[in-house]
Amino acid sequence: MKPLLDQLKKRRLALNLKQKDMMLRIGVSRQQYQQLESKGNPRLNTLELIAKGLKSELMLIPTEKLNHVKEILENESQSSSTLKNQSSQQSGESALSNDPWRNLLEDEE
Repeated sequence: MKPLLDQLKKRRLALNLKQKDMMLRIGVSRQQYQQLESKGNPRLNTLELIAKGLKSELMLIPTEKLNHVKEILENESQSSSTLKNQSSQQSGESALSNDPWRNLLEDEE
């Protein structure tokens, strides 16, 4: 559970939000949110609410696809500004670079 709670905190900080800001976003007090983020064990519906408040989605990722997803997210964050500049200049990019998620979660044959 700790890695997930760390991810919630990291995402909140990336959005420049304080714990008290979550009260307006998801309807829990700062103290409740602080407890959830530090050592809580939130129910699934609470987790979905927190994800929505953090402009995120909950997703189950098959273990065998996890490294691919991490690689895509890492590459996306490192090159997001570069891709924005290049996308307006290059209209003939390959289908994979236009949609790196395509076929990622499909079963391999």
